[in-house]
Amino acid sequence: MKILSWNVNGLRAVLDKGLMLDFIASSGADLICLQETKCTPGDVQHVQWPAGYTPFWNTAVKKGYSGTALFTRTQPLAVTQGIGIQEHDTEGRVLTAEFPGFFLVNVYTPNAQPELARIVYRQAWDRAFLAYVKKLEKTKPVIFCGDLNVAHEEIDLARPKENIGNPGFSDQERDGFRAMLAAGFIDSFRQFEKGPGHYSWWSYRMNARERNVGWRIDYFMVSAALRTSLKGAWIQPHVMGSDHCPVGIELA
Repeated sequence: MKILSWNVNGLRAVLDKGLMLDFIASSGADLICLQETKCTPGDVQHVQWPAGYTPFWNTAVKKGYSGTALFTRTQPLAVTQGIGIQEHDTEGRVLTAEFPGFFLVNVYTPNAQPELARIVYRQAWDRAFLAYVKKLEKTKPVIFCGDLNVAHEEIDLARPKENIGNPGFSDQERDGFRAMLAAGFIDSFRQFEKGPGHYSWWSYRMNARERNVGWRIDYFMVSAALRTSLKGAWIQPHVMGSDHCPVGIELA
């Protein structure tokens, strides 16, 4: 089974560039998770999605903001929006699909904002989201993927020294990620690639993408019970259309 995740930074914008439908059709993925869709299903109801894929959506109350979507070739047993906490469920950031062997959780983690203006909320989010996926894990293994808005270690961004304490590389956010690891979830990419220079987001400024001055902030995290089922994990920096690129895993 092949699963992909991509923060598209505006689904309609990627569609207008003529990239999204070809990406889905040629991906070979069984499941595709999108973040920061910034639209409602009604905004894209005219689109003919590639054959075989069924979309599911979670949209923000605020129009044109945040949002997640799942495109699947396998009918889920159930699909749930949010994590069941009103404070965290108005921005369309979590979409959970249950399958026979696992839960797939598509997540767009809140950004801490410049000067860490939203860091207190971000810390509350991290705790609530981890509690949510650990509760799911009591039933069956969990895969959660998406833009987690944090670079875990210095190897996960091109310029760590200059970014210590900045949003996405603050101690608070990195501690939130470490808590996920301590809870037993596995950073799938690092099971296969230990080296530097692998990023999933680049600023639009200063030709950052061309120079590969980026951050790895998009992840697939899996329950320890799925470790032996992991056959591969990768990043697709050649896929254009957003300031992020897709990431993926393959399960036996």
